[in-house]
Amino acid sequence: MHAHGLREGSVAATTALMPDSLETPRARAVVPKHAASLLVLRAAPDGLAVLMGLRGARHRFMPNRLVFPGGRVDRADYRAKFATPPPPETLRLLEKAARPVLAHALAAAAARELEEETGLSLGTPPALGGLAYLCRAVTPPGQPIRFNARFLVVEEAAVSGTLAGSGELEDLRYLTVEAALALDLALVTRRVLEQLQLLLAMPEPARRARTETAVVRNRHLELE
Repeated sequence: MHAHGLREGSVAATTALMPDSLETPRARAVVPKHAASLLVLRAAPDGLAVLMGLRGARHRFMPNRLVFPGGRVDRADYRAKFATPPPPETLRLLEKAARPVLAHALAAAAARELEEETGLSLGTPPALGGLAYLCRAVTPPGQPIRFNARFLVVEEAAVSGTLAGSGELEDLRYLTVEAALALDLALVTRRVLEQLQLLLAMPEPARRARTETAVVRNRHLELE
């Protein structure tokens, strides 16, 4: 009886523990990875145009979507050399939400990803004196892949090369901002283009003197 009682008690104790032990563990929060995109601007007869490409269907992040050249920051970007650094006002705005070493890496990543994905180059080492800061966007929580992306702008005159790239972006082409906004775009891409319109409407001194820039967070636009 004593042994039988122990067995019953053991079963009861095990059963009492089972609900907790069988609970599905909570998924770990995905930390956004730092990334940078570069909008290359071209003067066109019907308005300013921006370089965009289509992400392939096999991509895990934003497949079949028109996007700007860009990608995540690599370790090598922190040590990258520049022919000329980004302008002080660009670094100042980048550093509102990044340490100086990260601001350096973000500028390097923008130049590197442009060359990898489009074949266009800012030089070797890159000359970043023409880069202007536009805005930032953070992928909403709950997504399996998240980025904390900075968007920068450069004029076509600052780049060289022939459009080709690695194939990561398909159908690379320049679209006027108005033509791009008329397409079915991801929300973040639309918000970035709207911010580009606002930036281009500013006089040059006002662009350089900006103290606040936009960030798309949880699908809402904020200022930082």
